[in-house]
Amino acid sequence: MAVHHFHLKADWPGLRNDVGTIDCGNLVAKISIPPEMDGPGVGTNPDEMLLGAAATCYIITLAAMMERSHLEKEQLTMESEGIVDVTNGVFTYKKMIHRPEIVLKPDATDKDIRLAYTLAEKAEKSCMISRAIQGNVELELQAAVKRAAK
Repeated sequence: MAVHHFHLKADWPGLRNDVGTIDCGNLVAKISIPPEMDGPGVGTNPDEMLLGAAATCYIITLAAMMERSHLEKEQLTMESEGIVDVTNGVFTYKKMIHRPEIVLKPDATDKDIRLAYTLAEKAEKSCMISRAIQGNVELELQAAVKRAAK
């Protein structure tokens, strides 16, 4: 069994609407509350970072599954959306929607297209971050698969 450790350092010099920093290896960023939540909107924020973690985990998992299945692609892109509910001053991360677009080679078969959809769904269930937030944040997948133009 392998166990990986990740370490983060955070500095928060002031009160609620100040700007802090995080340093986590390759992730070094300013952090603050987003303007939508009456903050200064400098750098990134926990809502963006959670969405970013889920999206990057998902797309990397999907790419790995496609590689293992020998499913060749021209392009793999994705847009993701995070929805945060604020009720009575309580912030709740309600939902994430991943919208991957898989563009297969021009000679991809109908079977390849079906496999791409299957892998897109399987990646959502297999991604470490998706599993970590499962039951707390609703996850929705809106995958699109097409053949590249010849």
